[in-house]
Amino acid sequence: MTPERPADDSTVPESLGLAAPEPNAPNSTSNEGIGLDGSALLEASLEAFESSEIFWQQGAFEDAFAALDRAYELMASVPSNGNSVIAQGKEDLRHLISRRVVELYASRKTAVGDQNASIPLVLNEQVQREISSFQGRERDFFLASYQRSGLYRQMILEELRREGLPEQLSWLPLVESGFKVRALSRARALGLWQFIPSTGYRYGLSRSSWIDERMDPLKATRAALGYLIDLHQLFGDWSTALAAYNCGERTVLRQIRNQPVSYFDQFWDLYSRLPRETRRYVPRFLATLAILENPGKHGFDLPEPLPPLDFEEIEVNRPAQLASIDKALGLSTGTLASLNPELRRKATPDEPYSLRVPPTQRETLLAKLDEVPRWEPPVSDVHRVRRGETLSGVASRYGTSVRALMELNGLRNAHRIWPGQQLRVPGGSGVSRAVRSSSALAPGTEITHRVRSGDSLWRLANRYGTTVNRIKADNGLRSDLLRPGQRLRIRAPGSSAASGGTRYTVRRGDTLGTIAERLGVSLRQLLHANRLSQRSTIYPGQTLTIPR
Repeated sequence: MTPERPADDSTVPESLGLAAPEPNAPNSTSNEGIGLDGSALLEASLEAFESSEIFWQQGAFEDAFAALDRAYELMASVPSNGNSVIAQGKEDLRHLISRRVVELYASRKTAVGDQNASIPLVLNEQVQREISSFQGRERDFFLASYQRSGLYRQMILEELRREGLPEQLSWLPLVESGFKVRALSRARALGLWQFIPSTGYRYGLSRSSWIDERMDPLKATRAALGYLIDLHQLFGDWSTALAAYNCGERTVLRQIRNQPVSYFDQFWDLYSRLPRETRRYVPRFLATLAILENPGKHGFDLPEPLPPLDFEEIEVNRPAQLASIDKALGLSTGTLASLNPELRRKATPDEPYSLRVPPTQRETLLAKLDEVPRWEPPVSDVHRVRRGETLSGVASRYGTSVRALMELNGLRNAHRIWPGQQLRVPGGSGVSRAVRSSSALAPGTEITHRVRSGDSLWRLANRYGTTVNRIKADNGLRSDLLRPGQRLRIRAPGSSAASGGTRYTVRRGDTLGTIAERLGVSLRQLLHANRLSQRSTIYPGQTLTIPR
């Protein structure tokens, strides 16, 4: 995968004193540069550099490299002659060209060096400090994480060998998450490999109201190795790549660019400039390797790792709580949840899903699946935490309990919420039954509602006895966001011309065209019945009206 390019890496530094040209012909600099003064040579070199960008965007890598060669040749021929502006411009352009060469190689996924080479074990003051931490206050964490590693490390090693990467990387989850598949950081990094949502999306980890693949050990491992490969190709050494894994490649590239000497671009060169967490992150990983290389030397008697997870898969086509399936199979409660951690609701989704079950239980589940009750997920509202609020206060406001909020949101500490955090609230608690019944619209009636602070589509739908999808369709809304003062058309059920139609719940992979074809209606009718256009976006779980 092509690594994300820093938005400011191709910006022409002010010290060049030049405006970036837009060449009409990318190779227009082929015969320039002879007999020109320093400024003209710099301008010609810059034009060749910009040409490489055009070739890169077109996928013409050889032409892009040739343009960079030309840019470097012109830049190198610039005489400084004591002119500090020309000298600084030359140095800035040298850095731009060298960084672009690295990025081009990374985008072609050409390995830098031997990726399978072991990671050098540095034992300096910073690493020794982390060893001491593991020996002292973090000793229990280290031992428990080592024991949990047995569940997943065999799988991780197989993936590392498949990619030709150092097997030492199999211990990175100990530093990242303590080998906990549901570990969640305050920065919203989740899972064994601690992906934030945006990086997870970049590397193929999908999320929905039912599933978050960042918590799936195998899928997250494959995504993490893809990211690490790209970072290693970009930076050329594992310590710097690991630093970028922790704080992002843009942060590391920015610090490299700000170095007074441009070739001081490895982790220990950048150490003092990196975020505090990253300054600890790489030494902690190296400390882990040092301890595991010789546990006795560092005072550790390591426990026996847990056995690897073993499972088979069976396709389940409807929502069912994992606890109900555990009961049907005679398994301990939580068995299937531990095998399928990506299921956010601890239930199978309302679409075909490959459920992992113990290897001896596949045939039994096939025979008993029809006996497992269908599960309808509770409707939930979303509350954004304000400054000064507590979980007990939120629970009181919505008529629910602290325990219910903690379970619904996967919270471990009732005292650890923060402003801006979004909490799911059990359905029906935000608006009382009395309010809903008194405000519900009579069939066929319609009102205009002016949005107030605190309103949400879910609350309005409950108050007026309609649905979120109906309000969105009637008002042409593409998202769930509302703004105070906004006027919404609210219609009671039965007031739509299409109300006699059937209902269809959108599944993953559906398009408006395939739904219309499958259900035997015209696309135009389907769009009209749901007040959609051909550019409208549909999503899994959305309910559509299918006209008769």
